Amino acid sequence: MRLSLASILISSILMSSCNSTLKNKEESNPPSFIGNWALVMPDGEAGWLTVQNEEGALKVELWRVGAPHRTRDASTEGSLLRFKRMCRIGKPKYPGGPPSGKRILVPHRASIKGDTIQIIMECPLENGSIEMRAFTGKRLPPLPPKPDFSDLTFGDPIALFNGKDLNGWTLTNPDQLNGWKALNGELVNSTPKKSFDPYSQYGNLRTLQEFDNFNLKLEFKVPPGGNSGVYLKGRYEAQVLDRDSKMQGIQGVGAIFGRIQPSINAGLPGDHWQSYDITLVDRYVTVILNGKKVIDQQPIVGMTKGALNADDTLPGPIYLQGDHTAVSYRNILLTPVVN
Repeated sequence: MRLSLASILISSILMSSCNSTLKNKEESNPPSFIGNWALVMPDGEAGWLTVQNEEGALKVELWRVGAPHRTRDASTEGSLLRFKRMCRIGKPKYPGGPPSGKRILVPHRASIKGDTIQIIMECPLENGSIEMRAFTGKRLPPLPPKPDFSDLTFGDPIALFNGKDLNGWTLTNPDQLNGWKALNGELVNSTPKKSFDPYSQYGNLRTLQEFDNFNLKLEFKVPPGGNSGVYLKGRYEAQVLDRDSKMQGIQGVGAIFGRIQPSINAGLPGDHWQSYDITLVDRYVTVILNGKKVIDQQPIVGMTKGALNADDTLPGPIYLQGDHTAVSYRNILLTPVVN
């Protein structure tokens, strides 16, 4: 069947009108940034972005190492999310170290394609030019329903430390200094560092194996004022301190650092062995410190600072902080959940 010229023109006009309508609809309904995002930062480190709507205003936070920082001037512009963040942008002075230079306010813009977010940092350089640094992330699923911890089935226990050597363990960053050794049945980290700042030339130690849901039992000892941490799945830090540390509450011993505050300070003084009994299932955690339950089946909203990655959907290793102060561990036993 032949179409007349008039029919072709009408069809073209209708198609153009339809495309214009779809375009206008897409522009009036830009993709939603609301939610949590697992990021891989420009230097390869983990980042966690949360975007919330608080009474009509955007709240944007980005977690990385150290305290989370609320960004500034967050707004949407069509299909873009814009915000500014105070950060250092110079090259690290040593492998695994922090970016150097003064903190400056750096504009960011983000766009979404499906469940992937791309963020571009507009970094001003000393010569007056702007360097664009791009990084990406993925949208994280919401928390699953709370599991029934009383109905868990466990597999065979796994001794993560043999008491003799570092077999089964490696540095998270092989370019950093290794202060770890096996000594008299203990896993000992020796470092001259005494400050609580989150960076050091000394490295963190992780298991080669990765795990999903599990119970972890271990003992730890820090000197008075010491600071370390046990990262569950390489992502959520159970804080390791003495009871009298300057860090208390949501940053104190028994806490999931920066996320969940323990109900009480059940810690012991420095130079005393302390025990953790931690069960992690589907991002819900129970923490028993020195025989006292201090967290009871509470949800972990997202990674804590210093995580290896921010993707809650992945299994991960057990990792021990070695870039803080001296610390010792022993009797590290993990029992996987099999149901």
